[in-house]
Amino acid sequence: MQKALAKLEQAADLLRTISHPARLCMLQRLLQEGSCNVGYMQDCMGLPQSTISTHLQKLRSAGIVTSSRHGLEVVYTLHDDTVKQIIPILLMMNGGNEDE
Repeated sequence: MQKALAKLEQAADLLRTISHPARLCMLQRLLQEGSCNVGYMQDCMGLPQSTISTHLQKLRSAGIVTSSRHGLEVVYTLHDDTVKQIIPILLMMNGGNEDE
């Protein structure tokens, strides 16, 4: 019973972490592109670079994304396999059309 409860808590934590619309947008972009920098993700909801960086830090702290430095540029990659499966399912909820 303890193990099952721990798994439920872990799942709830993951969902809380990705539940922000901007984070979902960024995760969708990472899933589509494989990897990208903060500047490329600024299109998500028209947010400034500092806000995108804050969201990415939260995702990185949770182990959902990883980052690597290429010169002056930091490139982010979607790392969590569970999130890679969840994002397409969530986006199908509105017909999979990101323009809606």
